[in-house]
Amino acid sequence: MAYHLEGRLLEVCNCNVLCPCWIGEDPDRGTCDTIVAWHFDQGSVEGVDVKGTTIAVVAHVPGNILKGNWRAAVYVSDNATPKQEEALLKVYTGKLGGPVADLVKLIGEVVSVERVPITFDVHGGKGTIKIGDNAYAELEPYQGATGAQTTLSDTIFSTVPGAPVFVGKSPRYRSKNKALGIDLDIKGYNALQSVFHFQH
Repeated sequence: MAYHLEGRLLEVCNCNVLCPCWIGEDPDRGTCDTIVAWHFDQGSVEGVDVKGTTIAVVAHVPGNILKGNWRAAVYVSDNATPKQEEALLKVYTGKLGGPVADLVKLIGEVVSVERVPITFDVHGGKGTIKIGDNAYAELEPYQGATGAQTTLSDTIFSTVPGAPVFVGKSPRYRSKNKALGIDLDIKGYNALQSVFHFQH
């Protein structure tokens, strides 16, 4: 087995709530500026333990998310050792195949790869993420009539088949990346969180 990864995924973007990309529709504004991050609660890549690390992508999606051609900046948490960083980048550049390769093939251009401090504190759709100095988001989940958190399932873009996605919004989302043309500081837009289990 090349890799086994388990953890929590979050995504925020400048689409309205709920982001249409997850059901295969075009972004609300025709394009989408997003943060997608994966925090590894458990996992190994070719024998390298990656528990406790995070990889995140700040991306500009030029149209329908399933058509690809994303432009992206990739960030690896600075608590990763050089071996862990190398292992994660092998997975997230698609070199090791499997379900992650199917996802990252949507990225057409990587403008940068950086090690930065990443804070990933998200549980059950609520929390915060901070990526270096230029990306930050808060997540608040929606709740149903019983007080349980609202979830979405069986979506076309779910990178976690069968896992519920906590539907929410972001009280604050800011992201700045000159190479991608992103300069956002907005409130009340889309936020989603889920869990993942990738193996190959």
